[in-house]
Amino acid sequence: MVAVREDLRLALDRVAFAEELGISPDPWQRDLLRSTSKRVLLNITRQGGKSTTAAVIALHRALYRPGSLVLVLAPALRQSQELFGKVAGFYRTLGRPVSPKGERRLSLELENESRIVTLPGTEKTIRGFSGASLLLVDEAARVANDLYASIRPMLAVSGGRLLALSTPFGTRGWFYDAWVSAEPWERYQVPATEVPRISPEFLAEERRTLGEFWYSQEYMCRFLDAETQAFRREDIDRAFEEEVEVWVL
Repeated sequence: MVAVREDLRLALDRVAFAEELGISPDPWQRDLLRSTSKRVLLNITRQGGKSTTAAVIALHRALYRPGSLVLVLAPALRQSQELFGKVAGFYRTLGRPVSPKGERRLSLELENESRIVTLPGTEKTIRGFSGASLLLVDEAARVANDLYASIRPMLAVSGGRLLALSTPFGTRGWFYDAWVSAEPWERYQVPATEVPRISPEFLAEERRTLGEFWYSQEYMCRFLDAETQAFRREDIDRAFEEEVEVWVL
């Protein structure tokens, strides 16, 4: 195993770092690993590799940028623990190249003063954190708007990076609004048909089993109106548009 702390190549190239972990990144993962964008939306199919890539980015930040605070958030603590578990697993795979000061079930603190912390998905209990250099939001489409609003100030002073990863969950919520907005997010959309590890036979079975609506959201990354929704989102939006006819007298 390469001595990670002393390998400039791994410090400068997150793709090489991922490969050191035994990962062979897909083209979109390579682009993301080499991206420096501060705001990123990942609309990626289930089992498309978004959590793995986010975990690689998180660990790389903690190892190579001393004093970094990396926060992992999801709608429920169990979900954020899953992502943190991948980070911790990669850390152990590398042989703990930076010694731990504290290695716990919900956090990892390193001797270089970097920390990776798992957050519960409740607005009331996360306000004590500030100065985050990297904020990962897993299952972002299901994170409530008020929770999202409460985490953004954590990046205000640090100028930190925000990565939101999810599959769609209807045409509602901050993740959908951000996806269709004109704001300068870097956006990635990868349906299951573009993931070589997912077979056409499996997708055909999922389509039959789940039905078109859930298949389209979970595997094809499509934002769809809820089946119980009385009005289409586009009709609701149109109702608030100001269409004024100008008369020339």
